[in-house]
Amino acid sequence: MVNIGYRLARIQGKLNRNLYQAFLPQIVKIPITQTQEIPIDIYSLFCLRDLPEQVANIRSFLRHVGIPRKFTAVFDGELNSSLFSLLHRIHPCVRVIPLADFIGNQLPNAVYDYARQNPMGKKLATILSIPRNNPAIYTDSDILFFPGALSLVDLIATENTKSYYLPDEAQALDTRILSHESERLNPINGGFILFKNTLDWTLAMERFLNLKEPPNYFTEQTMVHLTLHHNQALTLSPQQYIMERDDEFIYSDKYAGENIVLRHYVSPVRHKFWHNLKSLI
Repeated sequence: MVNIGYRLARIQGKLNRNLYQAFLPQIVKIPITQTQEIPIDIYSLFCLRDLPEQVANIRSFLRHVGIPRKFTAVFDGELNSSLFSLLHRIHPCVRVIPLADFIGNQLPNAVYDYARQNPMGKKLATILSIPRNNPAIYTDSDILFFPGALSLVDLIATENTKSYYLPDEAQALDTRILSHESERLNPINGGFILFKNTLDWTLAMERFLNLKEPPNYFTEQTMVHLTLHHNQALTLSPQQYIMERDDEFIYSDKYAGENIVLRHYVSPVRHKFWHNLKSLI
């Protein structure tokens, strides 16, 4: 039986994305009326294919959370003046930097090898290269922020120095990195991390460097999972920081609304990212 709601949702998402992409030069000029400044640095990794998502991600953060010290969009590709200008027009806090410049040459060679072979290796290199002198957030470009994100401002301002993670709704782990069954518990999604302290990556990096076979798609997230748990990071509320995808086969987005902080629109529900017109603009 044909699932009409699912098919219509995907068609609507594709149409909205195409329109958004076509009007990007106009959308980035729409003023951000938010004035609240927040003491946080934001980092995100994107490629040219994901430019519409990255623009929407930035604008939704600025609109619903506030103006960070800087929002650094790390670009996996050849940066040109038109792309830099497009993103900078969103707001003066936005800066664009090529991936190669951001990750430098201070990481272990195996991390750079992983980055050359797998897009998740580029993400790992990006996360490892985020400066730790200030509180920071890493966000994937396929995350949208909603009006409930004002509560994130309070979380940033708390004196608690523990980092926070986005709980995953399923285990997506490279078990070669894990030594015990207990290390599989409480899976972490690497799409959104609030860094409030300097993490010790030693345990995860030692296991990574001792892999007998090349790292895979899930290795990056497993290293994040292991490191955040090892550093006693705290979980974000799954009722406000949404990772669910159980609405994949219905038309509506059952989680988007005034009370949530964000939703990570992973691949099966990516089309629903483009149903949220209020947060997109």
